[in-house]
Amino acid sequence: MLKLDDDEIDRSHAKPGPMALNHMALAAINFAAALLSIPVIGAGIWLSTQPDNACVQILQWPVIALGAAILAVGLAGFAGALWRLPWLLLAYLVAMLALVLALACLAAFTFTVTASSSGRPVPSRAFLEYDLDDYSGWLRARLDAPGRWDRVKACLAATPTCAEFNQTYATAQGLFTAPWVSPLQSGCCKPPTRCGYTFVTATYWISPISEAADPDCAAWSNEEARFCYSCNSCKAGLLQNLRREWRRADIILAVAVAALVVVYVMGCYAFRTAKTDELFRRYRQGYT
Repeated sequence: MLKLDDDEIDRSHAKPGPMALNHMALAAINFAAALLSIPVIGAGIWLSTQPDNACVQILQWPVIALGAAILAVGLAGFAGALWRLPWLLLAYLVAMLALVLALACLAAFTFTVTASSSGRPVPSRAFLEYDLDDYSGWLRARLDAPGRWDRVKACLAATPTCAEFNQTYATAQGLFTAPWVSPLQSGCCKPPTRCGYTFVTATYWISPISEAADPDCAAWSNEEARFCYSCNSCKAGLLQNLRREWRRADIILAVAVAALVVVYVMGCYAFRTAKTDELFRRYRQGYT
């Protein structure tokens, strides 16, 4: 009889019970949640490598911070499931819910502030020009904060954006018929077409005899450090660039939110099942 009992004990250790399997499943689910932080962090890092986003620094750091927090919480949940720590698992579920909601709010907010778009055709030009009034007030306010635009335009002037623009379009015909000029180059590296400047090079223009009353026309300078960086058209071009890049990052955020919701629901179910099995095990131990 004693030998039979020992064999039964050996078999019970050789094959994991339902509770152990539930904890293993919960550990795998929580690890998957940690892995889903990677595209979020990657989106933030990608934004920080874009010259315009690097100069403005609005979205990338919240994205990176949320991604890092999801990674840390996911790993904590993985450890809690692996070591069967109910208090850590409960903390994981609460913290992950807050982070998923925060990421969803950030994705929705990003979509909202980039909903309006600009890009106006110009007579005798294939490329588009941009108007600052077409963008959300929140984005415009970020650029108009005291001293903010001075720092941004100094940063933009240090990038190769306009130098590349000048090298790419060596002739007036090449520029005027170009089907695509980046919004940043269109707004910051040349005077607005409505000002009537005469092309010499892509970044050197002769002013008309009588300049238009538009402030952007007076703000243009052939000096490399100035160009049209003080123009509203430059702010508009920057916001259009930001809009395009933020929309791409927002797709990643939206997909990550959807995947995290699925993983979170699965985690809640696995946690509940593990707790039910634990209670059932204690019930059996108490009555046997």
